[in-house]
Amino acid sequence: MRIGGRAAGLAVALGMLLFAAPVSAHGGGHERAVTIGYIPAFKGLEAAVARADFSHYSHVNIAFLNPDAAGAFEAGDRMACMPGGVGGPVTRAGLRKAVAAAQSKGSKVLASLGGGVIPPCSGDWAELLRPARRDAMVAGLVAVAVEYGLDGIDVDLEGELLTRIDRQGDYTPFIAALSAALKARGKLLTCATASYEGGMVPLASIPYFDFVTIMSYDAIGPSWGQAGSEHSTYAQAERDLALWLERGVKRERLVLGLPFYGYGFGAGYRAHYARRDIRADHGKAALESDVVGRLCSGCAYITYNGLDTLRRKARLGRRRGAGIMVWEISQDGDDHFLIRSLRKAMKGEKHG
Repeated sequence: MRIGGRAAGLAVALGMLLFAAPVSAHGGGHERAVTIGYIPAFKGLEAAVARADFSHYSHVNIAFLNPDAAGAFEAGDRMACMPGGVGGPVTRAGLRKAVAAAQSKGSKVLASLGGGVIPPCSGDWAELLRPARRDAMVAGLVAVAVEYGLDGIDVDLEGELLTRIDRQGDYTPFIAALSAALKARGKLLTCATASYEGGMVPLASIPYFDFVTIMSYDAIGPSWGQAGSEHSTYAQAERDLALWLERGVKRERLVLGLPFYGYGFGAGYRAHYARRDIRADHGKAALESDVVGRLCSGCAYITYNGLDTLRRKARLGRRRGAGIMVWEISQDGDDHFLIRSLRKAMKGEKHG
């Protein structure tokens, strides 16, 4: 996901839909709009937790958890592969503290697997999910969920890695096994997915997820995309929601991802901006726009979502799905202005 960031055949998917056990969206009854926030352990988990106000989020995904080469998730007093920024790897005590802090505010807490850039400390997911090792991986993840009091697991295996696992025939069987093990313990299983060919979770896996969260952003970035374009438009959000509804995701399980960051291009702008930094550098007026500078090929500009666009997307996510996800919590201001505004925007929105 998110540095800032194949499907199985239709007949197979239909067969899975017919025979898969019903998925329950624990705590998702949607009287309250779903608001999922990722918290970046890799920026320093303790600092990110201290800055966050979890009361604004129904679900919090701690990013990211990966296994070591042997498939272990713990190593002594720390997590085997959960980078924690300049402070070193996330400790087991630190993870427990973060989970407790979010749950004390009423949030359900999940550990998010993978990420858009798999860290060097990680084992090879494609090999670890082969049939001979799959059961051990599932057991290890369930053990982590139980030991740390997690409410579930979020799967964020992306791009080429996702494609490789699926082509081996190992993605959906892993998801099915993990779903069964987690559901037996009353825990959630969710995923994050892109909406481009080669980056989408396979159709056959969809029935196993409590929430399918769309990463509806990153149409352009530091090294990809068409120069002069925006990275996350309202039209993109509309297309992505329509795509996943057509692919069979139920509205009450579909979540629209929103960016709390932007990308800079040209002289005078750095490659990545947290939304809080855009506000600090360019003033409150920047909240009302989707661009600083001139949006064109060869021009210098920052592309992001202004407050009006974010509010419109939040209403869209609530109207056409269960709610919203934000990447990521720490990029909001210290006053939590963005998420407070989006929660207000979603009030009163119903499916239909």
